[in-house]
Amino acid sequence: MCGRFTLRASTQQIVDQFRLTTMPEWQPRYNIAPTQQVPIVRPAEKRHSRQLTFARWGLIPSWAKEASIGNRMINARAETLAEKPSFRAAFKVRRCLVVADGYYEWQPIDGAKQPFYIHLDDHGLLGFAGLWESWPGPTGAPPSDPLESCTIITTAANEFTSHIHDRMPVLLQPEDYDRWLDPELQPSEGLWDLLQPYAADDLVADTVSTHVNSPKHEDAQCVEPVSD
Repeated sequence: MCGRFTLRASTQQIVDQFRLTTMPEWQPRYNIAPTQQVPIVRPAEKRHSRQLTFARWGLIPSWAKEASIGNRMINARAETLAEKPSFRAAFKVRRCLVVADGYYEWQPIDGAKQPFYIHLDDHGLLGFAGLWESWPGPTGAPPSDPLESCTIITTAANEFTSHIHDRMPVLLQPEDYDRWLDPELQPSEGLWDLLQPYAADDLVADTVSTHVNSPKHEDAQCVEPVSD
């Protein structure tokens, strides 16, 4: 799964990597947690352009009776996207990239859980394959602005990370961003091959302290390597 991640890059780095025209000023984040607002990239109204916006992490299906269902929808398994009622509509037309530069995973060791920080060896940006939805609010409630939410798609871990956890987020290559984001491209027309484990060669897994365990901790100590 993917339950925490980071985005420490500058605003300009994000604009350049994801070919954005503009975005709100971004402050580095070291411990992004579920239910928080996270940056997602999706197609803009202007053809062949992209926009960055913010969505609640934990997808709330449009038919949901209450927002709390999203707390259980922070991840979507790639293998069942087309089957699960919560995700299949978004998989067809509401795909996005969740912007990150690393994620945390916990390995059970002797009754405890050791956190690892997994990132590219050059600390570059990552585009997690994601889905987004717009929730109109509870049935019968007064009209309000729709709540936008998202989920991160996961797949089987690669050989490098499988000893830590058996799942990992789908990390897309920049050359595949356009294909993933194209709302006119249906899953059967060439998307399934993107939902594969990321090549292990470029990844690093740093052992970090349990400081990161609390989402209240939001500082550089979260990513600092510690001795094994």
